[in-house]
Amino acid sequence: MSNDKQILVGKIVAMQGIRGDVRVQTYTSSPSDLGNMQIISNRFNSDDFKFVRALPNTNVIIAHIRGFEDRTAAEVLRGTELFVDRDTLPDTKPGEYYQADLIGFTIIKDSEKVGVIDGFQNFGAGDIIEANDGNMYSFIGAEVDFDNKTVTVK
Repeated sequence: MSNDKQILVGKIVAMQGIRGDVRVQTYTSSPSDLGNMQIISNRFNSDDFKFVRALPNTNVIIAHIRGFEDRTAAEVLRGTELFVDRDTLPDTKPGEYYQADLIGFTIIKDSEKVGVIDGFQNFGAGDIIEANDGNMYSFIGAEVDFDNKTVTVK
């Protein structure tokens, strides 16, 4: 994967209170990681993003975006995706990877090629692989083979 790609790290899903704060669903290993990242958005400048706090036992944080100072103004941000540049992320250790690095890998199930990874989803019960044909496969227990660019699912 090229280091010039942007990686999706969160999405503004709701408003929080009346002062323009927003709820951000995070896709990072720890929700508070967003507080240390240079966020990229097509709706605001990265310097305007301020991490406020993480909500306990969830993958949601509260953030404030300068220039959106009340609930009504912030409402236009609902659905905004938040990205970081791939080259700003820490290097992975052996055996670790970012899911974005797996896009384009072949999906193997029962020793047969069943598709190519197009993306990942998480609806709350674990990560799901989205194949290029629209089918979805559980990522839980999957085996990643970087040498052969395959992901074997159960």
